Amino acid sequence: MQDGVIEVAVKLDMSLGESPVWSVERQTLYWADINNGHVYAWRPQQDGAPTRTELGEKVGCVALAETGLVAAAASGILRLPENGEPERLADNPEWGQEGQGNRFNDGRCDAAGRLWVGTIDADESSPSAALYCLDEGELTPRLTGLGISNGLAFSPDRRWLYHTDSLSRRILRYPFDVESGTLGEGETWVDLERLGLPGVPDGAAVDSEGCYWSALYDGGRIVRFSPEGELVAEHPVPCPHPTMVAFGGADLRTLYITTATQHLDAEGKARWPHAGSLLQMRTGVAGLAEPGFKG
Repeated sequence: MQDGVIEVAVKLDMSLGESPVWSVERQTLYWADINNGHVYAWRPQQDGAPTRTELGEKVGCVALAETGLVAAAASGILRLPENGEPERLADNPEWGQEGQGNRFNDGRCDAAGRLWVGTIDADESSPSAALYCLDEGELTPRLTGLGISNGLAFSPDRRWLYHTDSLSRRILRYPFDVESGTLGEGETWVDLERLGLPGVPDGAAVDSEGCYWSALYDGGRIVRFSPEGELVAEHPVPCPHPTMVAFGGADLRTLYITTATQHLDAEGKARWPHAGSLLQMRTGVAGLAEPGFKG
């Protein structure tokens, strides 16, 4: 695999691939297909097909746990043990009994083992969504008035929480206290409009140099920003809808990229045959080991 060259890691036809997360301990990549309610697991060193678990409802994101995973499904947060039935950890306060409402979307764990997870407005147009934190069994809102909660990541020094409301096309950063889990006042850190970048900021990851990598949905590229918020690299992706990135591999220098087909018609799928697949790219910088949920 050549540095800086994006290629197909696993050929798939995902509707909305999302939330890749690498387990250093298990040497396994996990991710979700939100719309189909699928959770994938893949060990690239074994060179085989990924395994797939069907949850029976949309699943916004997955995160590591001490054993198995936790998943933010549409109706609530579930623990997915390696063996056994899912265990419900918290209900989604924005999901109605009729099976409608704002589902969970992007999320990840902080260094203290809390799960941070946001929701998405059902119509993707109104500020009805929020960002929550699951800590010691209690789910509490931390940011409100959002359209599409996305782009969650933490700086290596644990001083900053990065987050975007994708509809705003801006990435904000918040002073973060990892001991208490509290946030300070947010500030605009990156403005795609000002930089002339297309698409909206979707899922993200931070590397060992403190740079923030963002998938630009409908922008057809992965971008890298310095800790100061300066654009330092762009990598075109062979499909218009990359959704999120994660560092993995034995040396954490393989960038995995999930993609989507949900907004492509038959002509679009023919034009972009790699859409819906898991992509990969070798990078010159390593990522960070992903913390797990300790609830």
